[in-house]
Amino acid sequence: MPRSIKISPSILSCDFSKIGTEVEALEKAGADYIHVDVMDGHFVPNLTIGPDVIKNIRPFSKKIFDVHLMISPVDKYIQQFAEAGADIITFHPEATDNTAKTIELIKKFKKKVGISLKPKSKIDIIKDYLDQIDLVLIMSVEPGFGGQKFMPEVLPKLKELKNIIEKKNLNVDLEIDGGINFENSKIAKEAGANILVSGSTIFKKNNGDLKKNINLLRQN
Repeated sequence: MPRSIKISPSILSCDFSKIGTEVEALEKAGADYIHVDVMDGHFVPNLTIGPDVIKNIRPFSKKIFDVHLMISPVDKYIQQFAEAGADIITFHPEATDNTAKTIELIKKFKKKVGISLKPKSKIDIIKDYLDQIDLVLIMSVEPGFGGQKFMPEVLPKLKELKNIIEKKNLNVDLEIDGGINFENSKIAKEAGANILVSGSTIFKKNNGDLKKNINLLRQN
């Protein structure tokens, strides 16, 4: 049975001077998740937000906080993000020296586990863990900055993962993030994605009409 399409707006594109209000507006506009990109200036060449910001915006929404950690070493920060209000914690296998241990650590805090693959990362590095996690996040840009151009070359990886998940009858969501817009959202869904992360398109298209943009991404 096909999974329903969920939209996870990235707050990286919001107006940070009123971030709480922006998160509230996303919930009212019909977002399924709130996507939070955490970058450390080390694992990726940019700095964004930390656990304190998540803690402060948590009261503004009851939606699932979908937190993507682009930080290394990742294990030492998991507890902070779990306690700040993350619901799904996604990490990169390259950011830990023991993927199984990181998965267990996230589960210890009763959070859902995601693993992210950068555009050049191979499926092989996560194949053995698919039955232990809840989500795979395929990056369709190089992680580090918002507003980059979608890389269609990641779509075969998405298709292959979908086939593996279906074959093994696993309960794993497939999320895609990077340059997702009204044009390429359709091919991302056709390739197997059931969660779409989008920042610029949701916040900037159609004069910033969040509800309209979320619906267009879901229905395209």
